[in-house]
Amino acid sequence: MGVTKKILVTGANKGIGLAVCEALLESYSETFVFLGCRNTDLGNRAIKTILEKNPECENRIALIEIDVTDDTSVQVAADRIRKYNASSGPNLFGIVNNAGIARSDSGPDEVLEVNTMGPKRVIDHFFEILQPDDGRVVNVTSASGPNYLSRCDRMTREILTSESVSWNQIREICSDYVRKYNNAPARVKTQLIDDVYGFSKACTNALTMVQARLYPNLKINACTPGFIETDMTRPMAARHGRTPAEMGMKSANEGTYSSIFLLTEKSVGSGFYFGSDCLRSPMDRYRSPGDPEYKGQ
Repeated sequence: MGVTKKILVTGANKGIGLAVCEALLESYSETFVFLGCRNTDLGNRAIKTILEKNPECENRIALIEIDVTDDTSVQVAADRIRKYNASSGPNLFGIVNNAGIARSDSGPDEVLEVNTMGPKRVIDHFFEILQPDDGRVVNVTSASGPNYLSRCDRMTREILTSESVSWNQIREICSDYVRKYNNAPARVKTQLIDDVYGFSKACTNALTMVQARLYPNLKINACTPGFIETDMTRPMAARHGRTPAEMGMKSANEGTYSSIFLLTEKSVGSGFYFGSDCLRSPMDRYRSPGDPEYKGQ
């Protein structure tokens, strides 16, 4: 079978992003993967790692330099893929917005730029080269988003779970968070830094609903990969004096299931958030894997 589905994965030089690229190449022979990352040296090493295990995939993977916090970088990446499509068949089938960071010493701005503004920026620039019917977008978020909303103030929770939420509302809530941080005493700043990851993922879940309304012919969903051992989560285990396994972290490969499901499942809807077990989950409270699927109540 020839290549019929081209898929971009951001933040793909390691961890879950790299594992998604490997899973697509190994299990879906119709796919071509654009491995997206900021650093081309790291990206080339990642591709070398993949091809050492799967040399037959050499003609089904390419490196795309992309910094999701930079409009110019994202536009250049989109232009490069547009040119590739012009010479090699179908448009981009899917995007996995996987790039993310847990925290930044500089404050909440950088976390929000990567985790929330990044997926918005990518779709804004890539929409025109996505397949117009049944193209897929997966925003990789986290159960930290629903956990954050389950304990935040009522107004934030209501806005970020409203099916009619607008991008302007999301952007203003993000700006309010940054202003609160900038004006806060040290103790409160520490808490806001601890919370910004979950807050950013809650905002990206809300963004997913906005994008699904804007692009009704696409299937755009968010998902948590689960509690996965990555460079982002290992420090958490270290702070608790435990190993990742003792913390219950799973492998990067296990973190691919929900993203792959949303890329490949024919009957999936749009504008929803899914758990690591590939079942729809609420955006404002945690649903454990294995619990009944959320029906929108």
